[in-house]
Amino acid sequence: MEVAQSHENPIKGYLSPHYIHKSNWLRAAVLGANDGILSTASIAVGVASANPSRDAIILASLAGMVAGALSMAAGEYVSVSSQTDVEQADIAREAKELADMPEQELQYLATIYEQRGLKKETAMQVARELTEHDALAAHVRDELGLNEISQAKPLQAALASGASFTCGALLPLLISIFMPLQYMVYLQYSLAIAFLMILGAIAAKTGGSGVGKAVVRITLWGTIAMALTAAVGHFFGVAV
Repeated sequence: MEVAQSHENPIKGYLSPHYIHKSNWLRAAVLGANDGILSTASIAVGVASANPSRDAIILASLAGMVAGALSMAAGEYVSVSSQTDVEQADIAREAKELADMPEQELQYLATIYEQRGLKKETAMQVARELTEHDALAAHVRDELGLNEISQAKPLQAALASGASFTCGALLPLLISIFMPLQYMVYLQYSLAIAFLMILGAIAAKTGGSGVGKAVVRITLWGTIAMALTAAVGHFFGVAV
């Protein structure tokens, strides 16, 4: 009896996406959404405590959403661009060293592999073969520690942060528009904390970390931020 031959890649079944592959966009998205919810809700709580006027609360929430989204996007772009500049400078220096002293760079690459556990002869053989294939790529990856996952992407980070901040800020803004004014402070706090807990749980699950720890952390710091903002609004607010 013939056995059907499978043409599938035998390695494919063992491959699964790693959590680190999600780190770039997950960090920016979670940070942006978290800040969008927390900062806009805190602004709404502070204004509601100082001046319980729906127009004032909506205007402050909207202004906070727009300013926060632009600030997050610009800040993320500038910071990640700075990281990119450093990476590019290191890559350029590595390319020059490869052109000026290829033998020393080959030996250094072999030393790296030897320190990782390869035998001296094997390490040199691996270094030679990788150098023949793409010397600069080998040094960028194994000497500088840069790869496609870790390399900074300024525009991607900026767009992810700005968009996620806006999505997060929409939630307290909608509360400001549609929820009863007399319960605004309590609704902003309770729903913002609920949103933050859901966000923390989703982020933890996506990133493979503990859900309980993430939820407790977000609840604690969200409560502190909104309580302090409400206190400022209550004690220093003036009627307008």
